[in-house]
Amino acid sequence: MEFELEIVSIDGDPDLETRYREHLPVVEIDGERAFAHFVEPASLRARLTA
Repeated sequence: MEFELEIVSIDGDPDLETRYREHLPVVEIDGERAFAHFVEPASLRARLTA
């Protein structure tokens, strides 16, 4: 299973801080929010292999 991981810091970006501050950590898959606050490993594996 290959995937690209991009870590984005929202510090100093008012738009990103407004969109994500209350939901951190956030994991998006293909541009859509998949997880917020907590990532269940089995659910993440399932989403990445779907």
